[in-house]
Amino acid sequence: MKVNVNNNDLELITGDITKQTTEAIVNAANGSLLGGGGVDGAIHQAAGEELLEECKQIRSSELNDDYLSVGQAVITKGYQLPVKYVIHTVGPIWGSHHNKEGQLLANCYKNSLQLAHQYDLRSISFPSISTGVYHFPVDQAANIAMETIINFLENQSFGKVIMTLFSEADYNAYKHALNNLRKVE
Repeated sequence: MKVNVNNNDLELITGDITKQTTEAIVNAANGSLLGGGGVDGAIHQAAGEELLEECKQIRSSELNDDYLSVGQAVITKGYQLPVKYVIHTVGPIWGSHHNKEGQLLANCYKNSLQLAHQYDLRSISFPSISTGVYHFPVDQAANIAMETIINFLENQSFGKVIMTLFSEADYNAYKHALNNLRKVE
């Protein structure tokens, strides 16, 4: 599914984010930036050892207490991935942030998009942040992601945003959220 927002493309697909050919992909990272399971582990594995080494450098030079805060974003090279850059953001764990999970999740998308814009990137692929092992309900996450991305695209000349979703069920949740938001306009 593809829609146009202020001459920018927003597309929903199912697939493997490590195979995307946008200029950047977003990693749903853990705060340590050292890889892990799910999307984070797949990205680190596909990118190769150089990604881990750059993440270690970021930890020691740019982060307080060697951890990336929830909702913040940092950028690295893509190394062996078919993208120039990986933007790492830490999503909220459902039920662990005193009812601020929605705002923190929105910050993941907003800060990742702003960082891509800062680097003059014209295309980015996102996964469904926090809906795996962090247990954020996918329907709510989809609404937050779509609203945040659309708000950003309405105010920027960016290019292309692709939501690369892991399953058909995730795709359907994002499609439903996108359809609901587009009807409102």
